[in-house]
Amino acid sequence: MDIASFIDHTLLRPDATEADIVRLCGESKRYHFASCCVNPCWVPLVNKLLIGSGVKTCSVVGFPLGSSHITVKSFEANKCVEDGAEEIDMVMNIGALKSGNTDLVMDEIKEIVKRTGATVKVIIETCLLSTGEKIEAAKIVMEAGAHFVKTSTGFSKHGATIEDVKLLKTVVGERIGIKASGGIRTYKQAADMIEAGATRIGTSSGLAIVSGANN
Repeated sequence: MDIASFIDHTLLRPDATEADIVRLCGESKRYHFASCCVNPCWVPLVNKLLIGSGVKTCSVVGFPLGSSHITVKSFEANKCVEDGAEEIDMVMNIGALKSGNTDLVMDEIKEIVKRTGATVKVIIETCLLSTGEKIEAAKIVMEAGAHFVKTSTGFSKHGATIEDVKLLKTVVGERIGIKASGGIRTYKQAADMIEAGATRIGTSSGLAIVSGANN
């Protein structure tokens, strides 16, 4: 398995420096990861460093809480794309979903999909949802036209689980992708997520995972 091609090589720490981002891009090009995922302020630099590499520039929106106003999320997403992002990982408005305000959840995803034209992955933060809410969230993500449902930010109580990936797979099937993220640090964990149905892996441990594939 070419596991590197599944990985969004990620650095979202608030204390990440420019040197850290440059290193991340170098690693992404060396191992041909799917994308390099960074906070919005780093998108222009990452886009510049990745030109011609085949590695996509990815950024986050409404991260990590998902509670920003829809107008703010839309503006942030559009600015990321203007700066060179090809993929957007947006955090769903979790409180709105849990309140039953599914129209708001749907509208903000539709807005970002329509406005940006980018590949949109919607983080539903599975650790904060009931089974029924996870199913509902995944259905909304599909109906709103997003391209992936993503398990986690990695900044909440816990990250991806095999059970959640399998559950999401029963909902979305082959219609959209599934990104498993949060706490995936080894080749075995990544491979197990892919076997369960994940089509993308978000991790800050890309090097360890690729190294594990060669052991």
